[in-house]
Amino acid sequence: MNGTILALVIAILVVGIFIFVAITLSQNRHHGFNREEYQSSFLAITSSLKKESPDSANMAIVKADKLLDQALIETGIPGKTMGERLKKLHGRLSDENGVWAAHKMRNQIAHETNYSASYNDARRALAAYKSALKDLGAV
Repeated sequence: MNGTILALVIAILVVGIFIFVAITLSQNRHHGFNREEYQSSFLAITSSLKKESPDSANMAIVKADKLLDQALIETGIPGKTMGERLKKLHGRLSDENGVWAAHKMRNQIAHETNYSASYNDARRALAAYKSALKDLGAV
């Protein structure tokens, strides 16, 4: 009888450990994004960037920033602002400095009346945003 109880306790512990490991591994996987929607949105943003239209650079940066923030929120990254959410990702983005530079550029566009991003600035920013979206599994 004592052997049966011991075997039952060991079996319960093994099952408990198995469930714990399964839950832990499932939390580390990418969020189930609608990748087609994110890819389509990002393609529309990059297509809107025109060298001969200076305003298109600002708009592309703002839209890409919003798209990344949407992905961060959808992933469940906590924070009241995108900046707070980006801080939570420290070390998890392959181009962290590029994303921060792009987000700061977006803030300049939003808050400084005379700021205008160049076409090349916008291309660099979009590359950083795309890299972050890939890291999150959205594109």
